[in-house]
Amino acid sequence: MRGYRGVKYILFVFCYVFWVVSAIVITVGIYAKVAKEKDVVDTLIVDPALLLVMVGSLTFFITFLGCLGALRNAACLLKTFAAILAAVLLVQLTAGILGYLFTDTVMERTERFMMKTIVRYREDHDLENAIDFVQKKLQCCGVDGYKDWSRNVYFECSDSNPSMEACGVPFSCCVVPSNQTMLNTMCGLGTQQQDRERASDDIFTDGCLDKIVLWIRTNMKMLAGMTGGLLLLEACMISLAVAQVCWINKVHQRQAELATRRASQRKDELWFPAFADFDNE
Repeated sequence: MRGYRGVKYILFVFCYVFWVVSAIVITVGIYAKVAKEKDVVDTLIVDPALLLVMVGSLTFFITFLGCLGALRNAACLLKTFAAILAAVLLVQLTAGILGYLFTDTVMERTERFMMKTIVRYREDHDLENAIDFVQKKLQCCGVDGYKDWSRNVYFECSDSNPSMEACGVPFSCCVVPSNQTMLNTMCGLGTQQQDRERASDDIFTDGCLDKIVLWIRTNMKMLAGMTGGLLLLEACMISLAVAQVCWINKVHQRQAELATRRASQRKDELWFPAFADFDNE
C-alpha cells in the first residue's frame, strides 16, 4: 500500500509541476498575442506567441489528465494520459532519428524557415525581438550572410525602395564598440552596398545558420543531456501511470473476489439451514 501511495503522489507532483508551467506559458503567449498590433497577420510557423499558446495548451491538457487521474485513481484518465504521452515520446524519437538520417533536408527546410522570418521582420514584434536576440548572441547577420536582408521590404537594396533603411541591416547585426554607451539603431545603414571585408568593420557578416550549427556542435553534450533527461522524464511518467493503473486493477480485482466470496457465503447461509430443518422432520 505504501508503494502504491508513493507512485500516486510522485506522478501527481510531476504532472502538477508541468501543469503549472504550461499555464504560465499559455498566459505569456496570450499576453504577447493581445499586445500585438491588430493588423499583424499571424502564422503558426513564425509566430512565437501563437506557438507558445499551442504548446502550452497541449502540455496543459496532457498534464491535467495526469493530475486528475492520479489524484482520483481514475484508470481511464491515466490510460489516456499514458497513451498520449507515449505518442508524444514516439513522435520526438522519430523526429530525432529522421533529422539525423536526413540532415541535408533538415538544413534546407531550416534555411527556408529562417528566410521566411527575415521576410516577416518588422511585421511581428515578438519575431523581431527573437531575431535580434539570435543575431546579437551569435554575432551573425542574415541566414547565409548579411545581404540576405535584401529580402525584407524595409532593407531591400534597390533604387525603387523608398525606405530610409534601404540597403541596410538591423542594428542587431552591428559590431558594438566597447566604449559605446548609447544604442545606435541606424548603425547598419548602407552596409549591403559594401563588400564583405569592408562591411565586417561595422557589422557581423557571417550567416546565422552556420553559427547555429556551430553552436549546436559545440554544446552537443549539454543538448544531448537535456534531451535525454526530458525523454527519460516522460518515460518515467508513463511508467508511473501504468504502475498506478496496475495497482487500481489489482484493487478492483480483490474487491470483486471479496464480493464474490461474500455472495457465496450468504448463499450458503440461506441454503444450509433449510436442509437442516428438512432432516429433522
